[in-house]
Amino acid sequence: MAAYVIAEVDVHDATLYDEYRRLVPETVARHGGRYLVRGGAVEAKEGGWSPKRLVVIQFPSAEAACTWYHSAEYAPLRELRRRAAHTKLVIAEGA
Repeated sequence: MAAYVIAEVDVHDATLYDEYRRLVPETVARHGGRYLVRGGAVEAKEGGWSPKRLVVIQFPSAEAACTWYHSAEYAPLRELRRRAAHTKLVIAEGA
């Protein structure tokens, strides 16, 4: 079953975040992931949720998503993202 990394990102250091954005896609692809949403306009409709930046990455399974998230290759990029932005992130199984 496919799984999705869903992240709400509030960037506070654009320079660092640009470096993260440049480096992370290769790690996602190595684990079978593909971006479905990466930035772009967000239009709030219900519930008062209005993320500044939304990212959705599809992986073949929750295991693949977790393996990517905890991988040695992603670890330094995860720390780079944490320095560049405040992020809320979940992994959700889906269709």
